[in-house]
Amino acid sequence: MKKAVIQAPEIHYPESDGKPMAETDLHRRVMVDLLHALEEWFLKDDEVYVAGNLLLYYEEGNAKASCAPDVFVVRSVPKRLRRIYQVWKEGKGPDLVIEVTSRSTKWEDLRKKKAIYAMLGVKEYFLFDPYEDYLSPALQSYRLVAGKYVPMEPSSEGRMRSQVTGLELGLREGWLRLFDPVSRQWLLTPEEEARGRREEAQARRKEARARRAAEAMAREAAEAREKEAGARKAAEAMAREAAEAREKEAGGRKAAEAMAREAAEAREKEAEGRKAAEAMAREAAEAREKEAEGRKAAEAEARRLGQEVERLRGATKKRGP
Repeated sequence: MKKAVIQAPEIHYPESDGKPMAETDLHRRVMVDLLHALEEWFLKDDEVYVAGNLLLYYEEGNAKASCAPDVFVVRSVPKRLRRIYQVWKEGKGPDLVIEVTSRSTKWEDLRKKKAIYAMLGVKEYFLFDPYEDYLSPALQSYRLVAGKYVPMEPSSEGRMRSQVTGLELGLREGWLRLFDPVSRQWLLTPEEEARGRREEAQARRKEARARRAAEAMAREAAEAREKEAGARKAAEAMAREAAEAREKEAGGRKAAEAMAREAAEAREKEAEGRKAAEAMAREAAEAREKEAEGRKAAEAEARRLGQEVERLRGATKKRGP
């Protein structure tokens, strides 16, 4: 007879502890900004997992052995979406944890969670009290040394260096921010990125408008140059036409002067011809007068001769034969 095999009940690991993500809007904004900055920082590293407010289970078979770090970073695990984080399945716990704390979570963050994180080997633990309810300074940082957390020393600029991320955590206008010591730049928040995109888009629009205006001005300048060239050509053509007109006018004037001279000469010749004709007419008249006088003289001589003949005849008759 076979013995019945009794299977252990399957453990259910809830995905929520029923608590809100954050106590106040300020706590939530700080968490969201930190998560965004870290995700962007490790965007191209497939072996870094960044999460926040995700239930982390650290004891297999014990669903009560859990906590939900506000922000945590795990190196050397695949980057993928998770519903919960189970340390025994992933093979390790977080390397860095940031808790956005308050007076109501004071003892949990400073004692219970701090002890859990030390047990899990979390190398760096940061606490930030945005309202400064109980922490002074508002940012407290610890590094795990021989299983115990030792306070970090701030840099000369007042920031805490994270060996896990290569970044520095510090306050900027009272806000917990991440700083890149290589580029000497603060990592951007989602709001700053959105504003940067808007400003970039506005700059691109301004650049496009300026480019279009410059192109329009260049076209107008080209058109003006073309009009100027056309006007210059027209002016040159008009100048040539004016020069030709002046030449024609000069030629016409010369021709007119020549014609006037020829007319004067013709008038002079005409006058001379008229004078010659008048002289010839006078000579002809004189000749006619002389002719008439000669004719008269001839007629008178003829009459005289006729009378002389008659006289002689009469005388002859008187003498007889």
